[in-house]
Amino acid sequence: MSTSNQAPVTPHCFLEVVIDTPLNSSFDYRWPCQPGDEPLPGQLALVSFARREVMALIVAVKSTSDVPPEKLKDALAVRGELAPLSGRWLALARFAAEYYQRPLGEVALPGLPKNLRVPKTVALGRALKKLAKLDAGQDSTAVGMPVLNTAQQEAADAIGGATGFKPFLLWGVTGSGKTEVYLQACAQVLARDPQAQILIMVPEINLTPQLEGNIRARFPGMMLATLHSSLSEGERMLHWLAAHLGQARIVLGTRLSLLASLPHLQLIVIDEEHDPSYKQQEGLRYSARDLAVWRAHQLGIPIVLGSATPSLESWHHARSGRYTRLDLRERAVQDAVLPRVRLIDMERDRGRDGLTAEMVAALRLRLERGEQSLLFLNRRGYAPVISCDACGWISDCTRCTAFMVLHKPENRLRCHHCSLELRIPRSCPTCGNVDIQPLGRGTQRVEEGLRAMFPEARILRIDADSTRLKGSAQAAFDSVHRGEVDILIGTQMVAKGHDFKKLTLVGILNPDTALFSQDYRASERLFAQLMQVAGRAGRAGAPSEVLVQTRYVQHPLYGAVMRHDYERFAGQLLDERREAGLPPYMYQALLRAEARELPIAIAFLETARDCLAHDGILINDPIPMTMTRVHNMDRAQLLVESSSRPALQAFLREWMEALRAMKARVKWSLEVDPLDI
Repeated sequence: MSTSNQAPVTPHCFLEVVIDTPLNSSFDYRWPCQPGDEPLPGQLALVSFARREVMALIVAVKSTSDVPPEKLKDALAVRGELAPLSGRWLALARFAAEYYQRPLGEVALPGLPKNLRVPKTVALGRALKKLAKLDAGQDSTAVGMPVLNTAQQEAADAIGGATGFKPFLLWGVTGSGKTEVYLQACAQVLARDPQAQILIMVPEINLTPQLEGNIRARFPGMMLATLHSSLSEGERMLHWLAAHLGQARIVLGTRLSLLASLPHLQLIVIDEEHDPSYKQQEGLRYSARDLAVWRAHQLGIPIVLGSATPSLESWHHARSGRYTRLDLRERAVQDAVLPRVRLIDMERDRGRDGLTAEMVAALRLRLERGEQSLLFLNRRGYAPVISCDACGWISDCTRCTAFMVLHKPENRLRCHHCSLELRIPRSCPTCGNVDIQPLGRGTQRVEEGLRAMFPEARILRIDADSTRLKGSAQAAFDSVHRGEVDILIGTQMVAKGHDFKKLTLVGILNPDTALFSQDYRASERLFAQLMQVAGRAGRAGAPSEVLVQTRYVQHPLYGAVMRHDYERFAGQLLDERREAGLPPYMYQALLRAEARELPIAIAFLETARDCLAHDGILINDPIPMTMTRVHNMDRAQLLVESSSRPALQAFLREWMEALRAMKARVKWSLEVDPLDI
């Protein structure tokens, strides 16, 4: 039979795609394509999935598919106007998915701006046009290069001249000029390669404006992109595209910037590398610091981990020779020295309103001199709890195993875990006693007491409550830098990264609670926190002082803080970790489960514990989490440990398949390398 009048058959290829879904698999779609005009891995495709249209990421283009033809769907569109993500970026996403035991789609798609993951392309077209106009005439020449001291110059030259994969631990005391080392090393890299891109990461959003200003002043003719969660969706897509297209030579961001597409990446800088904010605590629970080291190894480029108080993992790597340590033991400003640290024994000097007489006298002295003071209290709100002396009632959260925190200015009790808010009761809900009192102090109560003591002082509080509005945190920090504040009260938001020129006194209130935490990382975190906040004082060269109010003046941790002795303190902690079989000498994963009732969560974890043989893997018994109930859900956990990372990973891959096959009445998640146990 003649076929001359039949229409030619359109050739098809098959797109293997991943979608942002908990399903741990990829999906095949059919696409008409001509030879030489096939879609590419790394491009985005619009597909129909579960009765809705979603954006998918192409991970492979195939000539055949194992899916029966009658079950195959056609892809709806391929986003061809955008250059595909590179194979190396796909490898990074695949490694993260495999290591942290998550589906590839849950890693790759959320790493892209939301406006790229919607069917409409109007916003993308506008952004590409805007970038095309901005790309002309870039100049990466550095200006205003200050003279470095010997240690800074040696560090900058070592980083800027490094080739291949080279991890550096830049350990410098607070105020030693680590930022200047970063900038001058960046200048060397940019001068050597006209296409080079650099990624600089900071742990928190409020640290980006100051560093962004320094970068723009140093490289005025160069495009800088910023990536963090406070950007609008339009801003984030514009900055992401600038990085993806190679136009942004420096990308500055928080942990999410680690997954940015950077085709010409030549250097990675992780500032304050010890900070726990680099660990994502929901969804893909990844460590941006650890993934950054893997990315540097993958690309064969140097990476700098900078901190005055490095994480014990990084310090261990430096001691074992895996990382090259660069030391900055002196402050960068001439004649500037580290502040003197003194302990105030609260058993002898009880004071009032949470402030000892010695602390009040030190604050008054700075006011008379026209100098600034900082009071650090890592507890926001007015008081942690209110109680009734008559019957013992306390303001428990009805949905969590936590207290309702008193926020007096808002006349509210607020749970900081489930966000439940209630009006402050006029009398005890149990016995009717009208004399209910706040217990303990938060930043709001300290502020109230200070205003009564020093009515003439300009007092500012910076915490999560006072900086809720966009831009309010930066406005507050700017006022401190301009000298418009006499006494600053703050939480951990003020503890790191900020260079307050007129600050000569730091007072640390109520640090003792962390000394008795069941978390084995608590002492490491407390020491880092105290050293970081102490380092805000005296950075411009004026004599400075740090006062720590404590009831445990003989505790060795405070002795190490007084001596500014990180080396000995870290060495002692590492010895303890080795003897106890804890990270970095042991590798861990944590299986969490939550249900309406605790026995259901425990039963699931017991089944998970016994469902698979595990030679060489230690699986501990399930226990309730420290905060057992959150938002009416009971929570339990199961810790898995091994002295071998490959052995643990091999077990987890097999274990996850078994867990996904279980019919469970709980919500569960797995975290590899957990920070909080």
